[in-house]
Amino acid sequence: MGMLFEIFLASWHVLEESAPYVLLGFFVAGLLKAFVSDSFMARHLGGPSFGSVVKAAVIGVPLPLCSCGVLPAALGLRRQGASKGATTAFMISTPETGVDSMAVTYALIDPIMTVVRPVAAMVTAVTAGVLVNLFPERGEGEAEARPSETQVATQAVAPTAPEGGIEPRPLDIPQAPAADCGCHGCGAEPRHVGLGARFASGMRHAFGEMLADIGKWLMVGVVVAGAIAVAIPDDMLSEYVGTGFPSYLIMLVVALPLYVCATASTPIAASLLLKGLSPGAALVFLLAGPATNGATITVMLKTLGRRAAGLYVASIVGCSLALAWLVDRLYVALGLDIRAVVMQVGETLPEWVGVASAVALLLLVGRSMLRRDCGCGAGDCAEGHAGR
Repeated sequence: MGMLFEIFLASWHVLEESAPYVLLGFFVAGLLKAFVSDSFMARHLGGPSFGSVVKAAVIGVPLPLCSCGVLPAALGLRRQGASKGATTAFMISTPETGVDSMAVTYALIDPIMTVVRPVAAMVTAVTAGVLVNLFPERGEGEAEARPSETQVATQAVAPTAPEGGIEPRPLDIPQAPAADCGCHGCGAEPRHVGLGARFASGMRHAFGEMLADIGKWLMVGVVVAGAIAVAIPDDMLSEYVGTGFPSYLIMLVVALPLYVCATASTPIAASLLLKGLSPGAALVFLLAGPATNGATITVMLKTLGRRAAGLYVASIVGCSLALAWLVDRLYVALGLDIRAVVMQVGETLPEWVGVASAVALLLLVGRSMLRRDCGCGAGDCAEGHAGR
């Protein structure tokens, strides 16, 4: 019981430090959802060009979606004309980072990692996207070169099944409902909606549906971070795991099969850093953990092909190892002790702000987990979010 109480206190300390930045991240995510339309993103991702891959990576960086939550968004972009490379880049940069996880990284780790994390996600995403475009599946290079024509045709005209009975649609993605609910969550774009209504819609999405998707995993990450702080002795990781490539490989083995979102992975990484893990090894966990799990790889295999799925995983592994080595060299060159920085993160804000934010976040997470609908107030899209 004494250890459980210590874990509770350590977890509360992590939550108190991170909650103000988590709430800020959700607020910014709501602004993005309200004022950046899905159709705007889709228009810029067609064609197997380097530019479309870079755009997809840039667009995905601020979006706060986990590795499973990004799947319908990425497949929707693919259906609207995005190339395989752009879709792959989006599927990597989006779960590896986001405005919420960057805010928590600043709160729990340090400003350098806050900048390094999205840059590393972009590098990994662009690398994977370019490789997927350069090495297409057999017989699809010509078709991939003109995705906009084929995709527009499948969207503009209702497809009919050929003689073999196989429907000629590239992906079996449900069509958006005809009703215009204005919540963005069910795929329908609102028409003639004022700024106030858009802002309210974005906030309902951020603190409703999105918080329901991420909140429980964030709480799990906070508890795991508290358990690590209590159960693992100081310097244990540096003594037994070591530094350099052995520690990177260990983090890869741990992170690749793990389901953890970018926000929830941050307090875990911060606790591991305090126990002696190097910044580079922590970056491996922050990159590979959110971007890979069984569901993501299975969907990649079924929708983009074996070669694309293989390049997806290979790019994450290769870039994580290379970027981890560079990050460790960066901290050594700057003469920074990341453990000393992490130990001082609680001093950035007054204590009452952290306590109030932690209580508010707990209440919001509890409410979002109890509500079955998406929180946008529209009956048309409530069914679409059931079970998420």
